[in-house]
Amino acid sequence: MKNLMTKNIGEIVAENYRTAQVFKNHKIDFCCKGNRSIVEVAEKYKLDATLLLQEIETVQHQTNENNIDFKTWPLDLLADYIEKKHHRYVEAQIPILNQYLAKLCRVHGDRHPELYEITEHFNKCAGELAMHMKKEELIVFPAVRKMVQNKQYGQAPAEQHFGTIQNPIQMMMQEHENEGDRFRLIEELSNNYNPPADACNTYRVTFSLLKEFEEDLHRHIHLENNILFPKAIALEKELRA
Repeated sequence: MKNLMTKNIGEIVAENYRTAQVFKNHKIDFCCKGNRSIVEVAEKYKLDATLLLQEIETVQHQTNENNIDFKTWPLDLLADYIEKKHHRYVEAQIPILNQYLAKLCRVHGDRHPELYEITEHFNKCAGELAMHMKKEELIVFPAVRKMVQNKQYGQAPAEQHFGTIQNPIQMMMQEHENEGDRFRLIEELSNNYNPPADACNTYRVTFSLLKEFEEDLHRHIHLENNILFPKAIALEKELRA
């Protein structure tokens, strides 16, 4: 337990992703705001830090054969995984959710005007994520893959037009936080993705898809903020030493 007190919540989740559920249950952002300690989040959310630690330890001791230790993956493999799994998921789901949300606004917007706000926030998120992912695919991920090659062949990293890798990473992390904040608004407007009593099946499916989208986004951001980005920064420092 004492060991957990010295780590921020992003590090805790990076070591064991099953602990993410504990933070989700308490609505604690472990991805965009993962640099906070247990004491800090307990104070902010008016929780007992000791009980929160006990919940985390209970989850840590559960066995799960399907749990993947992403911290052990080579950085280029992790970048490939994020691009092929999470980026493709976002690209595939955006048009589906856009279609569903537009239909909900037409059919239920008069009785549930919050749908217009949800749709506006999601459309903004979709546009920002599309640009964000392209920057990762064209700038950050290729730089990471090149550094992995540099280490493999004992080469010094070439100078990049963006300077140190920390510069685009800082931009990516700020954009992560922006979209995390945006989805918190969507969650509030949708009553935690609980459809109203008069909701049709399309309404229920749409809210389920929105919830799934947010959960995938959290996992996506976690892999970058808490694992890929810190290791990329450390690798660059190692190569330049």
